[in-house]
Amino acid sequence: MQRTFHDSLKEISGSDDFAQTSVHTKWNSFYLSYYNTLISREQLHHEILTFLKTPESSINHLQELRALIPIEDIRVSSGADEIMEHLMNGSVFIQLDENYNEGILINIGDLNSAIRKNNDTENEYSVVGPRVGFVEDIDTNLKLIRRIIKSDKLKFEESTVGSLSKTRVAIGYIDGITSPQHVNTVRQRLSDFDFDVIFDSSFIDQVITDNSNSPFPLFMTSERVDRIKYALISGQLVIVCNGSPYVLIGPATIFDFFISPEDYYLPWVIGSFFRLIRYFGVLFSIMATPIYVAVTSFHYSVIPRELMGSIINSRVDVPFMPVVEALFLEITIELLREAGARLPTKVGQTLGIVGGIVIGQAAVAAALTSNILLIFVSLSALASFTTPIYKMSNTIRFLRFPLIGLAALWGGLGIMMGIVLILGHLLRLKSLGNPYLVPMFPFRYKDYRDSFVRSSVEFSYLRPGYLRPLTQKRYNVRPRKDKGDNFNEE
Repeated sequence: MQRTFHDSLKEISGSDDFAQTSVHTKWNSFYLSYYNTLISREQLHHEILTFLKTPESSINHLQELRALIPIEDIRVSSGADEIMEHLMNGSVFIQLDENYNEGILINIGDLNSAIRKNNDTENEYSVVGPRVGFVEDIDTNLKLIRRIIKSDKLKFEESTVGSLSKTRVAIGYIDGITSPQHVNTVRQRLSDFDFDVIFDSSFIDQVITDNSNSPFPLFMTSERVDRIKYALISGQLVIVCNGSPYVLIGPATIFDFFISPEDYYLPWVIGSFFRLIRYFGVLFSIMATPIYVAVTSFHYSVIPRELMGSIINSRVDVPFMPVVEALFLEITIELLREAGARLPTKVGQTLGIVGGIVIGQAAVAAALTSNILLIFVSLSALASFTTPIYKMSNTIRFLRFPLIGLAALWGGLGIMMGIVLILGHLLRLKSLGNPYLVPMFPFRYKDYRDSFVRSSVEFSYLRPGYLRPLTQKRYNVRPRKDKGDNFNEE
């Protein structure tokens, strides 16, 4: 049985950005259907509604209605698929009788106006791929998402949060893919949200998170449109907040924070290599300075004989314990980071480069620290920048300090104690009820295809099972013929 437009209305009416309205005059009644995030509202009011209110006689046929409106791109249609396709591209569907399936389609799409409005990504820069990012206006952000996912399954549920600010917040998900349990959880937590002013989406993150006392972020925040697109088609949901250029993604795992959209724009071998580099950078950033403190304080025997002379010469004039010089350099690096972030871009870059060189060399010359530790701290700070998500980068910067303290107290044993405490904390974390360490714990071997490494297209056709998607398969995999097959057939 062929699907009608009224059947499609039942599916798309659940999205708050889909509008149905009517215009009543002395002679006629017109019924309009459209996505308000995809059309030009100026054209709707000045070029459509104005003329619908001006006929001096009754309009009984669609051709008469078509001649009434002074727009060229108008077509008569009754096919549900054709109507839905044009609605997704910014058309308005007008009917003379809401019980009929036939009407006219008027293209007043405003899809390209949101592409370039000073919305290039800044904190999630990518060499390969699109650089379109979100802005502070929620209508523009919803339009950007609608522009790349043209499906009637994409739903937005909008609510108002904040007794004084009246901030508009929208939950976005794909009906038939995203787990209803996750949608209901976010919906319930937002309804329990009782604050006066909502400043940013990160404030919503802190309130609806499963554990607000954890230093690890349990929701991803992104300003990249392509990352949001991939999250939606994978079975995650997004939270868009008016006044914030960052969109929340949940549920999230710890591995999601080390995935960059660049991984999917490059061959899977290269993308997997860069992803492994990020994991190595994180481990090095967290462990390098604590290991130096532990080795120079307790475990001299693990130092190779060839390096012992260099380490002794570098520390012979330093009057402080290793933990003191390590904390001195780490705090200096953090001060330079904060100062560079608060200053204008060009001044901040100059401060970071010149300040690091001048202060580092002066500290070594003044015998406040050893040059070997300076190298370790510099590489550790550099490795922390490999994390694509800024929130996780802050967590990595924080974790170094308690590990340095434990290394100064108990050496290698203290480091192992710190690692065990961190792993125990991670095992207990959940994001919207999902384990934070999945697919490592609980073990899901099929989901390893896109965690530590990125698999090829032939093996990444399934959505992550831990997200509990209603539709598991993303696309069908067809066997690929060798290039020589065509010559053999000939």
